[in-house]
Amino acid sequence: MNKLISFIKREPVLFAALLLAVVSVAIIKPAPSLCLQAIDFRTLAILFSLMIVIKAFQSQNFLNVIAARLLRLCKTQRSLYFLMTLLVFFSSMFVTNDVALLTFVPITILIFTRVGLPCLKLVVLETLAANLGSCITPMGNPQNLYLFSYYGFSAGEFFALTARIAVPSLFILCVMILVITHKPHGSTANGPTSDTLDHNILQTQVSFITFDFRTILYIADFILCLLTVFHFVNYLIMLGVTVVIMLICNFRLFKKVDYSLLLTFVGFFIFTKTLSTVPAFCNFINSMLSSPFKTYITGILTSQVISNVPAALLLSGFTQNGDMLLLGVNVGGLGTLIASMASVISFKIYNSSEEAQPPQGKKYFGVFTLYNVVLLVILGIVVLCSNML
Repeated sequence: MNKLISFIKREPVLFAALLLAVVSVAIIKPAPSLCLQAIDFRTLAILFSLMIVIKAFQSQNFLNVIAARLLRLCKTQRSLYFLMTLLVFFSSMFVTNDVALLTFVPITILIFTRVGLPCLKLVVLETLAANLGSCITPMGNPQNLYLFSYYGFSAGEFFALTARIAVPSLFILCVMILVITHKPHGSTANGPTSDTLDHNILQTQVSFITFDFRTILYIADFILCLLTVFHFVNYLIMLGVTVVIMLICNFRLFKKVDYSLLLTFVGFFIFTKTLSTVPAFCNFINSMLSSPFKTYITGILTSQVISNVPAALLLSGFTQNGDMLLLGVNVGGLGTLIASMASVISFKIYNSSEEAQPPQGKKYFGVFTLYNVVLLVILGIVVLCSNML
């Protein structure tokens, strides 16, 4: 029982997905072939390949080196806020929101600890940036990868939709940074509110990249993954090449893949497909998704309760309004702490830091909720209005 409780605490979303799948199959009793057909093996293969190749880049210190070199350019607290937020925003488009946060939040905490400044607000901004930046590309987050494949979007259609989130969100984030880092009138350069960051860890930090034959193979594999995402390469070819490259270069990377995320997808695939055979449930969900506006709102609200990845998997089987569902679950990544699992990652990292100890640590949830709800309302309205034009 203790092991089960520990597993639930460690993997609550995976546990919920598997439980829902088992219960739905036990009650509805679908044919085994239906359960097998429910699993989108293409999405799983691409997600696996992207996860392991990103782990490969991390093993060679790519992101840390880029961050260290850029950080030397920072002279003020405001410039540091802009750099770290934008670094997370743009990197999350390619390495996913959770990887961006796992990489840059610890760096942020280290830097701010050494310069004696609180980093709570910047960590929250980075979380917002990761969730919003990852919305822009199909490989930025799991729900995008799935919906891109499920609805068969072309690259042009997809980016035309996500630009409605990208452009206003980037502008809003910049405005938030300007407001947060605004120095009170009368503060002095030598006082406790000093904005200067010269001659500290930012300018002295040294980091090195590992570059060898494996780097070339990793880059080639990443390009192959992108070609597969955009339907230029068969996913089985990509999967085979990825497995061979990782076996040759670093077989230990297989242990670092987030298999719980893959199993979560499998659980929700089976659960949603099984429920789709129940007429009453189908009628209810269809009524909630009967128009583009309802689909958008339902995507946002459902994400607040069960997170945006499960929301995308659950709702996609009941609507052809793929564009509004895509926008809804991505905007819906803002709001509650569980609206996006990437938000939970940054919370856990911050919560384990020295700054998070009472009384400062108690402020995280309040600051996070305030920033997220305000941005959810503003961006939700902006995106909806842009779609109506």
